[in-house]
Amino acid sequence: MAKQERLPEAMTGQAGQVADAAPGNWVDRRAPARLRPYLRLSRADRPIGTWLLLIPCWWGLFLAMASDGQARLADLWIFAACALGAFLMRGAGCSWNDITDREIDAQVARTASRPLPSGQVSLRQALVWMGAQVALSALILLTFNRAAILAGLVVLLPVAIYPFAKRFTWWPQVFLGIAFNWGALLGWIAHAGSLGLAPVLLYLAGLAWTLFYDTIYAYQDIEDDALIGVKSTARLFGARPAPWLRGFLAAAVLMMSAAIIVALAPGGDVLRLVVALGGAWFFGWHLAWQLSRLDIADAGVCMKLFRSNRDAGLIAVLFLAVSVLL
Repeated sequence: MAKQERLPEAMTGQAGQVADAAPGNWVDRRAPARLRPYLRLSRADRPIGTWLLLIPCWWGLFLAMASDGQARLADLWIFAACALGAFLMRGAGCSWNDITDREIDAQVARTASRPLPSGQVSLRQALVWMGAQVALSALILLTFNRAAILAGLVVLLPVAIYPFAKRFTWWPQVFLGIAFNWGALLGWIAHAGSLGLAPVLLYLAGLAWTLFYDTIYAYQDIEDDALIGVKSTARLFGARPAPWLRGFLAAAVLMMSAAIIVALAPGGDVLRLVVALGGAWFFGWHLAWQLSRLDIADAGVCMKLFRSNRDAGLIAVLFLAVSVLL
């Protein structure tokens, strides 16, 4: 393969900024200049992905705590470790994604300014950076119980497969959901020490949620994807995504509600159950709000709605956390 030529500054943005980075992000403003290309490779300048990986972890943790009524000091570490691990593993996953997609990214206007296609980092540098993030994540994982460690290792397989999914299936968002929502299982297991039906249902809720938000995200690139031959649910659904998105919304809310009922109903605490269910339904309301404002022809609207899923997920986190305190 020929060496990737450095793109002109007009394509990479001022001082190497990435085109779809959050405006005024800390990487472009405050990070040391030598670290910026690597932090951009990890998409630290686009923090929404870290939130979307972290939030299911907190769902699983707080639902497990509410289920057994126990809030231990160790749970404070699990809460923090999930945040650190999400940042590192999201960075490693993005690095791997950009390594495998470097030729495709160079052909898409929104992604051509990323560090690899724009020449800010070399392939070797990207591989070393990815390995360092995986190693640090492993050190954090080793502080959890044995079952959680095993669960954390299993998820590496879908993480490795995901970047290739859009080459062979119209449903790459399913593979993203499998990887991105694993934290719902991991957070539960880290507290409870074993798996159960409730976290599996919560995991399925997260999978449906990913299908919802990442389909919206994919509409930004639908024309470029069609030219290149990359598959996505956005291309599959075409001009009529609303029925599918409503289905994903309903599935996410119903699965989350079922998880909460399975986890909390046996305890007989009605107030705790009602509060936790409120989180599922207000979460669903936020998704409905997004759907009412969706304009698939406006990439700016799609990005704004995609990023708003941080708030949607945190609504459920808040209600589940309050239910623990009751």
